[in-house]
Formats: sequence, C-alpha cells, structure tokens
Amino acid sequence: MSATRVLALSELEQDTPVRVEVGGVPIAVVLDSAGEVHAIGDTCTHGDISLAEGFVDGDTLECWAHGSAFSLRTGHPLNLPAYEPVPVYAVEIDGDDVLIDPTRTKEV
Repeated sequence: MSATRVLALSELEQDTPVRVEVGGVPIAVVLDSAGEVHAIGDTCTHGDISLAEGFVDGDTLECWAHGSAFSLRTGHPLNLPAYEPVPVYAVEIDGDDVLIDPTRTKEV
C-alpha cells in the first residue's frame, strides 16, 4: 500500500488528536505545539480505548481512561498501566495533504 491522503493539514488543530482509518488501521493524527504532525496507532495497549479521545501534552498523547501517556515520536508508553508501545507511522505532507502509509512504520 502506498501513502494515502487522510485529511488536510488545515483540518488539524494544534494539540487536538484526530482519529482516521487507513486500510482498516485506526490511527491518531496530531499536530503538536511545535508544528510537527505525528501519526500513531489509535488503540491504547492497556485498554481497548481510542487514543484520539485523549490529551496532548508536548510530544505525548495520554489515554483518557487510565492515564497512560505515549510518546508521539516513538510510540513507547511513558508510564503505567500501559507497557506495550503503539506503532508510529511515517507522515508525508504534500501541500495541504497529510499522507500516511499504515504498512510503513516510522524508524525511531
């Protein structure tokens, strides 16, 4: 699968996660306060909860249900109760288009 347009960059609000689905893969897309766009697996590894419903703080995304925070850069959990990472996907920006390939994870 190649990179797929998931939304327009102009649709993203800073520090507000958006859930998209590409090829059946749920992904949380975040424009952080530094202006960088991140794409991580949308399902918390502790509980089957959408991370896009969580809270962004710097370069972390916190699950609203139990408080596990995940690095937007690496997908690694930064605290318990989660201990398994979520996948992080490479993001391409083409003009105003945000493109993600759910079969290609980002090298961290």
